[in-house]
Amino acid sequence: MKKLILSTLLMIVTNIAFAGEELIVGVKGMVCAFCAQGIEKKFMAQPEVAKVEVSLTNKYVKLNFKDGKRLTNEKITELLKDSGYEANFEEKK
Repeated sequence: MKKLILSTLLMIVTNIAFAGEELIVGVKGMVCAFCAQGIEKKFMAQPEVAKVEVSLTNKYVKLNFKDGKRLTNEKITELLKDSGYEANFEEKK
């Protein structure tokens, strides 16, 4: 039992220590769940992205990048524009 607890704690600490950067970007023009799903798929297709969370209610996308990786603001803007939305880097949630 001690080994299980220790290994679980080690895994958690390791994941925290090596977690990549997180960025929250406001999204203008997102109005439905289908919009949010399309944005999620678009960003998950990027090799730098580890996790995507889209909030339709708060109109933002939260991007978690792989360790040592990141998309530029220009690339994020381009991906959102190609999907029919506008990026807003000014808003922080």
